[in-house]
Amino acid sequence: MSSSVSPLAPKNVPDMPVIAGVRLATAEAGIRYKNRTDVLLAVMDKGTAVAGVFTKSKCPSAPVEWCRAKLKGGKARALVVNSGNANAFTGKTGRSSTALTAKIAAKAVGCSEGEIFLASTGVIGEPLDATKFDGVLGRLAETAEAGDYLAAAKAIMTTDTFPKVATATVKLGKAKVTINGMAKGAGMIAPDMATMLSFIFTDAPIAPAALQALLKSGVEDTFNAVTIDGDTSTSDTLLAFATGAAAEHGAPKISRASDPRLKAFVKAFNQVLADLSEQVARDGEGARKLVEITVEGAKTKASARKIAMSIANSPLVKTAIAGEDANWGRVVMAVGKAGEPADRDKLSISFNGIRVAKNGARDPSYDEAQVSEAMKAPEIAIKVSLGLGKGRDRVLTCDLTKEYVAINGDYRS
Repeated sequence: MSSSVSPLAPKNVPDMPVIAGVRLATAEAGIRYKNRTDVLLAVMDKGTAVAGVFTKSKCPSAPVEWCRAKLKGGKARALVVNSGNANAFTGKTGRSSTALTAKIAAKAVGCSEGEIFLASTGVIGEPLDATKFDGVLGRLAETAEAGDYLAAAKAIMTTDTFPKVATATVKLGKAKVTINGMAKGAGMIAPDMATMLSFIFTDAPIAPAALQALLKSGVEDTFNAVTIDGDTSTSDTLLAFATGAAAEHGAPKISRASDPRLKAFVKAFNQVLADLSEQVARDGEGARKLVEITVEGAKTKASARKIAMSIANSPLVKTAIAGEDANWGRVVMAVGKAGEPADRDKLSISFNGIRVAKNGARDPSYDEAQVSEAMKAPEIAIKVSLGLGKGRDRVLTCDLTKEYVAINGDYRS
């Protein structure tokens, strides 16, 4: 965890309201760090629905495998998250650690082990000593309270420089429902049907299947449209929990994601995901620039996404932005290598609203001084127009600085 906060961090942290049916507590378990919290326990009321999406990595962590197996039950009573150790690439030892953690948590909360969900983040390849949770989770279950999402977000940080939280309130039927979320992630970020670690809580009464459909759809243009370095983690986990407590205040019970009464809720739910995913981009390791890349005029949206990701993941593009150089040649390179339909002579490119290339050549009105000044801004918007169709997409990334190398060069030490 960095001692200096990213210059791109949000200026204001929202007040996180209480969600009925959710209690939180954090502690120092000594997993890896000293003198900081490194374990989070979230306790949910009976009947809480759960949904999740996870990394597509072929080398997933033990907690990812655990959650995938338990998700079929559709119900959750507790979430245990630790930082400092990813419990990934740990073989049978890792699986034993998850089983022991779940056993300790189930005893502490008073539920079955199948209702316990787990997530771990940190160093890969180091065995996780789950005995460190013994006693700790029992105390946390007794002291958990409704409310402190900021402390919870801090406990799951690794190289993050600030805790990431977001909230939204919306009407569902006659009741007001709340959606709270937290996330962690700053490096090894290129989600693939998942996210880094992120947890969403709501009091809306939504059935597991409907919640799963909402989550799977919601990540596509939020967390799956963010990249820091092009590396998909072994531990990517996004879990959503719906306690259903708002049913007591008139919220209708939702069994289908297509229910028209969900329209406002879906918009708010996706906004929380979008807010959290942008915060991840703002906290990219060593980041000094938030970069939005929009590709339009592609053959399809999928084609636009691939081209946008090619640009966003290019070290040459990202270092040029770090150097405040509007080097459109590197953007042309990234478009060309994406393997998607593109016509060099129809290509146009702009940086922060200033067109630098038009129809396959430098724009006749190009002004180096004007563009150089625009590149000094903390937020950079790159727009690429292909002129081939109606496909459009947008992704977020950040620049690539010397600090990224420094952070990752000594990460384990």
